[in-house]
Amino acid sequence: MRDPGQAGAGEIRIFHLSDIHFGLVDAAAIAWVQECIALERPDAVAITGDLTMRARHREYGAANDWIGSLEVPVTVNIGNHDMPYFNLIERFVAPYRRYRAIHSMVESEVDLPGLAIVPLKTTARAQWRLNWSKGWITGAALAETLAHIDALPEGTRVVVSAHHPLVETGTRGTALTRGGSHALEELARRKVLAVLSGHVHDPFDLVEETAAGPVRMIGAGTLSQRIRSTPPSFNDIRIAGDTLRVEVRNLQRVATPDMQIDDVPEDAMPPREPGEPVSHVATIPAEDPPVY
Repeated sequence: MRDPGQAGAGEIRIFHLSDIHFGLVDAAAIAWVQECIALERPDAVAITGDLTMRARHREYGAANDWIGSLEVPVTVNIGNHDMPYFNLIERFVAPYRRYRAIHSMVESEVDLPGLAIVPLKTTARAQWRLNWSKGWITGAALAETLAHIDALPEGTRVVVSAHHPLVETGTRGTALTRGGSHALEELARRKVLAVLSGHVHDPFDLVEETAAGPVRMIGAGTLSQRIRSTPPSFNDIRIAGDTLRVEVRNLQRVATPDMQIDDVPEDAMPPREPGEPVSHVATIPAEDPPVY
């Protein structure tokens, strides 16, 4: 059996985590992931948002402590659950203030040998629609990400990290990321290896076609109790040259193909009605656990 900690020669290894939701975290899963990071020492950890459940101070404190204990390079995206819910002044004036203990990791580029992880902001303090949990890539956010990519040394491979999947068309529902299609096209022009994201609580590995070529979209599952159709998991990503391999690791040892959903769902809610698609893993509770 392959040693999960053994990387091939010249490989770069990234642990892709998402939707940890401190405040409703899966204690066994998060302890296991922390042990995996300590023992296997990936080259970097990319956390694609929703560190907290309700953006409360104690949830941020737990997130800051846990992330601060990881002794590898880390980059953190902001998720919609990480914007202050109950303090609108703080949400609009200083939305990242509660991240001060890990401020240097928030939306930070990680430079590895021949490869960079470049963040793309998909959250907004407010939107011209009622549901502010959906993604929105502003012109300024995209321009900043593209400027970082364009400034990299020629030949540098690029992985982009974001919270929301960059899907704007092709789904049946309205859980769209505004500006996602344009962003994907611009990233395709720059030949990015993949866009990492979270938000939907199930892993996926899909290719989105754009006018400038295909873009690979890789989603991580959750490490919280708010599971959808698969148990808590994280992505173990290996990059060698232009080849990128993904293993979805989980305590239940469900195989990667069985963990990955085959489309970005129309919303980020668990399927609970008859006829809704559920993978055969099917570990969904009747309702989300209460948040205390």
